[in-house]
Amino acid sequence: MMLLQPPPPLLLFFLLLHLRLHLLLLGPPPISHLGGNTRTPELIKHSHVEHSYRILPRTVQSVQLLKICPHQHVSAVCLCSSSHQQDYLTIKQARKMLQKLVGAQKIWKPQQIEAAGQQQMSLSQDDLPVRTMKDSYQEAVIPLGSNPDTREKYVNFYDGIRFGRILEDLDTFAVWISYTHTTHDDETSDHKSPIAIVTALVDRIELEEHPIRADKDILMSGHVTWAGSSSLEVTMKLKQEYEGSMRQLLEARFVMVSRNPVTKKSAPVNKLQPVGPEEEKLFQLGKSNKVKRQLEGERTLLKTAPSEEERELIHNLFLQTLDSSASSFRVRVKPDNSEWMEKTLLKNLTICFPEQRNLYNKIFGGFLMRKAFELAWTNAAMYCKTRPYVKAVDDILFMKPVEVGSVLFLSSQVVYTSGSMLQMKVHAEVVNVVDCTRATTNNFYFTFDTRQDQDVPAVLPRSYAESMLYLDGKRHFGS
Repeated sequence: MMLLQPPPPLLLFFLLLHLRLHLLLLGPPPISHLGGNTRTPELIKHSHVEHSYRILPRTVQSVQLLKICPHQHVSAVCLCSSSHQQDYLTIKQARKMLQKLVGAQKIWKPQQIEAAGQQQMSLSQDDLPVRTMKDSYQEAVIPLGSNPDTREKYVNFYDGIRFGRILEDLDTFAVWISYTHTTHDDETSDHKSPIAIVTALVDRIELEEHPIRADKDILMSGHVTWAGSSSLEVTMKLKQEYEGSMRQLLEARFVMVSRNPVTKKSAPVNKLQPVGPEEEKLFQLGKSNKVKRQLEGERTLLKTAPSEEERELIHNLFLQTLDSSASSFRVRVKPDNSEWMEKTLLKNLTICFPEQRNLYNKIFGGFLMRKAFELAWTNAAMYCKTRPYVKAVDDILFMKPVEVGSVLFLSSQVVYTSGSMLQMKVHAEVVNVVDCTRATTNNFYFTFDTRQDQDVPAVLPRSYAESMLYLDGKRHFGS
């Protein structure tokens, strides 16, 4: 009986090489085989659709669908194999792609940056192709578990995550999603976007109770959920692997605006066409969010008087601080377990260097949010004398850009308390060092929770201005 001899090592090597090249040339199956024409993100709901079929970042020219790990885990990109890491966009790569897309300067120079291709800018929204939510759906990874250098940048002294870094990444990701929505399919990879897209408002960020771990990768996903004539609502979610399944960490809504980089006026964006009842529901929610923001802007305490209920609340707070033995409105006393609002003020100052600039040579909005959050967290920790946990971020309005070289003043204050929670407001303003004039650029609102049975000290206003701050904080707390 003749025994089969094993193939020579050199022959075996060429056979394996041929097989590997054959698989590479075949590539992924066609989009039609994957159901790419019918699958939609289903709005990143709690379904697993986005984990079964992932839309890779568009390289401006095309959208490619790729079936990924069936185990639906994301830790070090894919728990079953580390060889797929190159298929995932990291948030750092997204920043580099944005720099190329808008033609950002690699070395800072003190002049305005202008987007290329002004002659290609559409003057009417009707000239732009209609988009669907699937077109802008993107995923990116913050590689905390798979990249020790990245983890070192994000970890805090509790072995948790610096939430300020997450705010920076959300801002970058929202811009990337917006450009994905507005990029034309027939454009080449060398195309420079003729429009400038910037963050106008952080409408709301809601965090879950469970902590964000520093030893697991974070999966970011999101897409455009509403489009106006020159503005977009971007909804994003962050998830992390926990005990074999993906667990949601937070949901965020950003409002982005499109501008002509030369005239600084609004520029049209592609219309959004919802497909199916789920997308229609999300689109209508985005539309109602806009109406809600308009109504809140009209009834702001800077324009209108408090409601009858709010006036009664302020009067009752005032009565609680009167000295009953003095029979006078002038003698004020502080009740037990309370603090005057004027005593909760904490400030800092930042010089804005080119290192913190965005794609358009202004100070990066994510950097401003991180600095404001870290000041608010510090103030909250000093106030409640324990570790506070961020619960929500609300209504961060970018009123005007912050120029490189600006002197930025941040003032934080406890403006409302309820049980174990407290509402922080951070006011940002830039100072002209020549004439010492000031201009407000942002207002930030953060909700913190001590997660303890004991109530935090109740904050109490003394003046009418502080009473308005109290009511304003209460409105944002309950929104």
